[in-house]
Amino acid sequence: MSDQADHRVLTIPEGLAGERVDAAMARLFGLSRTRAADLIAAGNVEVDGAAVAKSDRVLPGAVLDVRIPVEVDPLEVVPEVVEGIRIIHDDDAIVVIDKPVGVAVHPSPGWSGPTVVGHLAGAGFRISTSGASERQGIVQRLDVGTSGVMVICKSEHAYSVLKNAFRHRTVDKVYHALVQGHPDPLEGTIDAPIGRHPKADYKFAVMADGRHSVTHYETLEAHRFASLLEVHLETGRTHQIRVHMAALKHPCVGDLTYGADPSLAKRVGLERQWLHAMRLGFEHPDTGDYVEYESEYPEDLAHALEVVRDAH
Repeated sequence: MSDQADHRVLTIPEGLAGERVDAAMARLFGLSRTRAADLIAAGNVEVDGAAVAKSDRVLPGAVLDVRIPVEVDPLEVVPEVVEGIRIIHDDDAIVVIDKPVGVAVHPSPGWSGPTVVGHLAGAGFRISTSGASERQGIVQRLDVGTSGVMVICKSEHAYSVLKNAFRHRTVDKVYHALVQGHPDPLEGTIDAPIGRHPKADYKFAVMADGRHSVTHYETLEAHRFASLLEVHLETGRTHQIRVHMAALKHPCVGDLTYGADPSLAKRVGLERQWLHAMRLGFEHPDTGDYVEYESEYPEDLAHALEVVRDAH
C-alpha cells in the first residue's frame, strides 16, 4: 500500500438524505459497499470533520471527506538506487553485481524493500526486457538474506545464452557457508530432492516428491563450534544450501529459519544465515571466453568468522 491517496471532498445532496454513510459513498463515488465500509473502518472517512461508522446516517449539506489510498502493484519495479550494491563488471551484454544482504532480486508480493532490478533501473542501466516485467534480465536469484555475486543480462542475446547455461548447469556457482559443527564426511555430495515445506510455505525441505537437487561441499576450515565450507551448486533450488545443510544437521550459522542455534548466532553477532555467493564463472555470452567474478565476505560475515576462529 502506498502513501498516495485520492482525496475527495463532497457535500451530501438532498437526494441522499438519511442514507447510511457506506451507501452514500457507494452512490457518490461508484465504490462497492464493501470497499466503502473498508475505507470507513480504516479511518479514511469523515463527515463534517468527525469519524463515522458505516451505519451512521447522512444529512443533506454535510461535508463528506474521503481518502481513497491508491493501490500499488506489488510487482511494479520502482527505480531506486540501493546503498551497498557494488558493480563488479559492466559491459554491453551483462552487469555483474555484489548484492548486499536485505536486498531482493526482484519485486514480489509481500516484499516492499529494495530490489536489484529497482537499483539497476534507478542507476540508469538498460536491462534485457526478456522475462516477466519485474524479472527482466534475471537469470539467477539470491535470497534476500544471502549476499554475494550475481549476473544480470543487459541484452536479449545474453539473456537467452545465460538462461540456457543456468538451465544446463554449465555455470560454476561457488558459495561459502559457515555451518554448525563438523560435517562427516568432511567433503561430500548431498543428493536429496527439495520441495515446499508441508507446514510452512515460506520454507523448503527435503521431500520425496521434491525437485532433483544436488550440492557438493568441502570443508575449508574446521573450528570448535563451526566449519567453513566451500559449496558448489549443481542445481539451483530456492534455499538449496540452507535446506541441504539443515538436513545434515549442520545448518548455516545464524539460519534460525532452518534450525540454527540462536545463542550461537547472537554470540557471533549474526542476524542472518552465514552464506555468501563467492564466485560465478561462465562463458561470456558475447565473446565465448570463460569469465569468473568474485565477491569478498561482507562485514557481518567476516566478523562472525573471526569470532568462530578465535573461540577456544
